[in-house]
Amino acid sequence: MYSIIEQGGVQFKVTPGETVRVPLINASEGDEITIDRVLLLGADDNTCKIGTPVVDGATVTAKVVGHIKDRKVLVIKRKRRKDYRRKNGHRQPYTRLQIISINA
Repeated sequence: MYSIIEQGGVQFKVTPGETVRVPLINASEGDEITIDRVLLLGADDNTCKIGTPVVDGATVTAKVVGHIKDRKVLVIKRKRRKDYRRKNGHRQPYTRLQIISINA
């Protein structure tokens, strides 16, 4: 069984036992969270249930494995012949989730 969920404005295809990286969630490490924004439920026998926009009563239970940061992204601004140069960067925070179960 698999499902497509929406978390933080991004859609993810998840299956039980899988670990996914989602935008930062305000939860501590080891907590179990319930995601109710399930857009699609698919089964192994090629049947699926599509939500409008979400599937009624469907949830995904996940465990917070940890919080991580992505690699550094550099933002460089420059104007030619004007001696204008700016260099900035940041590391985007993410949360690792381990999918425990999909509840239909």
